[in-house]
Amino acid sequence: MSGIRKSLLQFVFSGSYMKRWNDKLRPVELIEVDKQGHKMIVAWLLLQLNGAHLPEEERLALGEAVVEGGIFDYFYRLVITDIKPPVFYRIRENEEHYRQLTQWVLEELERIVSPLDAGLWERLVAYFERRDHDTLADRILNAAHLYASGWEFNVIKPFNAFDDEMGDIDGSFQRRLGELTDVRGVVELIGGTSNAVGRFANLCGQLRFQKRWSQTPRIPETSVLGHMFIVACYGYFFSVVLGACKARRQNDFFTGLFHDLPELLTRDIISPVKRSVERLPELIREYEEQELDRRVFRPLTEAGHGALADRIGYFLGIETGSEFDETIRDGGKVVKVDLDALQGWANRDAFDPKDGRVLKVCDTMAAFIEAHTSIRNGITSPHLQEAQARLRAEHRKVVLGPLHVGALFADFD
Repeated sequence: MSGIRKSLLQFVFSGSYMKRWNDKLRPVELIEVDKQGHKMIVAWLLLQLNGAHLPEEERLALGEAVVEGGIFDYFYRLVITDIKPPVFYRIRENEEHYRQLTQWVLEELERIVSPLDAGLWERLVAYFERRDHDTLADRILNAAHLYASGWEFNVIKPFNAFDDEMGDIDGSFQRRLGELTDVRGVVELIGGTSNAVGRFANLCGQLRFQKRWSQTPRIPETSVLGHMFIVACYGYFFSVVLGACKARRQNDFFTGLFHDLPELLTRDIISPVKRSVERLPELIREYEEQELDRRVFRPLTEAGHGALADRIGYFLGIETGSEFDETIRDGGKVVKVDLDALQGWANRDAFDPKDGRVLKVCDTMAAFIEAHTSIRNGITSPHLQEAQARLRAEHRKVVLGPLHVGALFADFD
């Protein structure tokens, strides 16, 4: 039996309930899982800009530290959900108080995370027990956190002019992000939409406003941005269980994180609509690629960031036709392979491997949990019930290496 458990999948999804800025007037609900998605997209940008010239081994080590550090920080936040950030920062300043809080968090996390993989659990424990949190990976994650939180703050700022805390909060964001300008890309983030990196980071933030299943009432509602982060986490966990190499694990995380980026340009089109007209999926794909080129790839390339555009294109499967294709890079070319190859000869960092079917299952699992959770919460509809039954039936016999996907779906009664 694999290390993937229902409890872990639901734990990751639970961030969909966590409201942010809950003591401020908000024009829209701001949700923790959405902020995490935005943070990790920005962290990816900074990772690419700071790791591009490193030797492969160092670059992959930096990538692992950023991905796992982001996931670990999210887990910590889920456990201490009721502690406001200013109070948490005060606790962290007191070494003994922070140690006691962290010990309690680890006790809460152990039963959820440790069954997944012993090595991952050991790295999580080491991450929170080390005193030095000023490595390049830490600074990348801190800058990404400050940018994503500051982006939300700028959404609510005009509605809270009466609040005497707003000036201090605004100044704190500017000061702390300004202390990280030695990290490549932070100056561009501070510059906002005046440059291509800042425009892309801002554009991705808007995915939190786009709701999934928009015609179907659900509790909790989920956004495209939050869904992308959940799929990214699932993709990483599945790849760990599959014994994936470092490059493949990171590619699976970031492919999950970007897989619905085109929906910023086309909106979330549900599967029955896509299947209703024979050529509609093909037409949607053509339009997505045109809009991606116009609003994402071309602006980045023209600003000298062609490597960022190429990397996003790899995650989105531009060269093969689908983000859910298994691919490697061989001799500078993108080559389609299959899962057996990824589990065998192609499971090497040098091939830059990326999963396809595995990520499609993660995408489907996230949609299934969205439907299942709403039904369990008492908000249901024929559409949700049909989706839950269909997705469970379609995956009843699916097996991916050591992962029995059908048994995982069956765990959700």
